[in-house]
Amino acid sequence: KKMSESSGRSRGADSHRRRHIQVQDIMTLQDLQTPCLLLDEAKLRRNVAGMQDHLARLGVAFRPHLKTAKSRDVARVAMTSSTGPAMVSTLREAEYFAEGGVTDMIYGVGIAPAKLGRVTAIRGRGVDLAVILDSIDQAEAVVRHARASGDRIPALIEIDGDGHRSGVAPGDAATLVEIGRALTDGAELRGVLIHAGGSYVLDDPDTLAAAAEAERAAAVSAADILRAVGLPCPVVSVGSTPTARFARDLAGVTEVRAGVFMLGDLYQAGVGSVGIDDIALSVLCSVIGHQPAKGRILVDAGWMAMSRDRGTAGQAIDQGYGLVCDFAGRVFDDLIMVEANQEHGVIALRPGSTAVLPDLPVGAQLRILPNHACATGAQYDRYHVLDGDGQVTAIWPRINGW
Repeated sequence: KKMSESSGRSRGADSHRRRHIQVQDIMTLQDLQTPCLLLDEAKLRRNVAGMQDHLARLGVAFRPHLKTAKSRDVARVAMTSSTGPAMVSTLREAEYFAEGGVTDMIYGVGIAPAKLGRVTAIRGRGVDLAVILDSIDQAEAVVRHARASGDRIPALIEIDGDGHRSGVAPGDAATLVEIGRALTDGAELRGVLIHAGGSYVLDDPDTLAAAAEAERAAAVSAADILRAVGLPCPVVSVGSTPTARFARDLAGVTEVRAGVFMLGDLYQAGVGSVGIDDIALSVLCSVIGHQPAKGRILVDAGWMAMSRDRGTAGQAIDQGYGLVCDFAGRVFDDLIMVEANQEHGVIALRPGSTAVLPDLPVGAQLRILPNHACATGAQYDRYHVLDGDGQVTAIWPRINGW
């Protein structure tokens, strides 16, 4: 029996050609060098199945966002077919997944004109790669490129339903129609797309359901404006992990995008989109020292291993730089990473806790649940995949870069 390992961080298909190693070479976590990234496959599959079932009941298609996972192996679990659909956040991801046979993708960051040649190169491989935009300047740049290249690039108009980031206001009919008409003069108007990023600051199920309804209504109203003047709008795409999780009605929506829920993290647990036990991603580290007078334990995972993300500091429960679990993945009461240097992590009890600091000898291995799966994952080029018994069953390559 064999498994695969990535060949490093270099770009291109050759850099991710797998070399086979015997499973007995890495049988247990004790065999792994720390810090490294762990992925619980059973939790991943459970999370994906739960979302797919939820959206199927609501009668909409699921387009998994692969920006968190950045792995073909995870994509195969998440996508409804081997060719997609999928959402990506970088053109590097689009190239990587295209090399793996994915042919239905949306590049989910507002298009910069200088990237259009690269988009056309990817599309030239038989990939239906669409872009998003929210201005007439972008639309005209897409049209100029489409005419010059002969590639009728499909574009979705991004809608801003909650003031979180970019997009056209859903009631701004003049701008929507101007962009839509510009695109049909040489490119392709594929539809509208919205991201309810404002939902990330919520934590009440009813409030999150209301945010999901506001997202749906904004996208559908924008689509209606386009259709009312005879413009095509076949796709009405909504998505964020919180609104996908708490949506109750998706009438008028054709697809939902979500991604971080697959792996889960502490921030999403704070929102309520996932539970702590749903978090499939963790960082394996080793105890390297003690500071008993300060009630602290040192580990070999600092911010290079965990990231600098401190998103949970603004939530009801501040998880520091990560929540500490034992070797088997059981959460310690109130034990968090309170400080992070580049390669040193400082473990201590949460301020005010009455729990007892565990006795962890030098060399003991711990697992740290991350605040933000996207940021933590970006520090690594592979997942060490675990089965239900905590045994390493595979190594799944992942990519980074733009």
